[in-house]
Amino acid sequence: MEWAAKRSAEQRPPVDLRTDVPHSARIYDYLLGGRDNFAADRDAAGSITADWPNLPKSMRANRDFMCRVTRFLAERGYRQFLDIGTGLPTSPNLHEVAQSVDPGSRVLYVDNDPIVLVHARALLTSTPEGRTAYVDADLHQPAAILESAEFAETFDLDEPVVLSLLAIVHFIPDDDEAIELVRRMVEPLPSGSALALSMTTEISAPDEVRRGVAAYNANGIPLKSRTKAEVERFFDGMDVLDPGVVLVNHWHPDAEAQKAADEHVHMYGAVAVKP
Repeated sequence: MEWAAKRSAEQRPPVDLRTDVPHSARIYDYLLGGRDNFAADRDAAGSITADWPNLPKSMRANRDFMCRVTRFLAERGYRQFLDIGTGLPTSPNLHEVAQSVDPGSRVLYVDNDPIVLVHARALLTSTPEGRTAYVDADLHQPAAILESAEFAETFDLDEPVVLSLLAIVHFIPDDDEAIELVRRMVEPLPSGSALALSMTTEISAPDEVRRGVAAYNANGIPLKSRTKAEVERFFDGMDVLDPGVVLVNHWHPDAEAQKAADEHVHMYGAVAVKP
């Protein structure tokens, strides 16, 4: 909404984009053909894709997964979405998908990349019936998200919320820390809320993904590939929806997803519901 964008802009301190340091969101933007990236990001992307040539295809498959998950849940009555690790605005954004099903849908975006903050206005183009908002924070700061004014203004916690953690948890290499952070985000959400999660796996192309993960780490961006069993731990205590934890192109695939070759898709994804 326009007022939210104006208020957010007024409250922002000067932004240091740190253009000399590669950032995962800007690498993602560059590999998907975006323009909001810098030489450090492009150089890092070049060195990473030299070892991980199918990474852009996998990223696109994950983006398509986001659209299918959001539509799937919106069509089943979910109207509130908390998207952490939003990345740079790339149409269709999550709120565009949700509000195409129900214009009254409410979305709160969260990211910690300064350039995403600069472009946050593009994420605030809500329908009049719905609401979108943005918080400058990250998954390491559950309290900063859950206690923010934007969270309180966006969500009615008498109704379920979709927590979207797509292609973000794999940047937290320590399993126990990552699981604890996800738990802390899920815990205050009401019964019936959903967790949508995707993260890197090497199951479909072990050698390529191992080289690519090493290249990310060499560029100063921690990244971990996880097995199916490791991904399933994030859903302990929740009811995982069919088809379970699968390569993202196999999760309720549409015609486009069916075209993707498994060896080019290096992301597991799943959706679960909180009892």
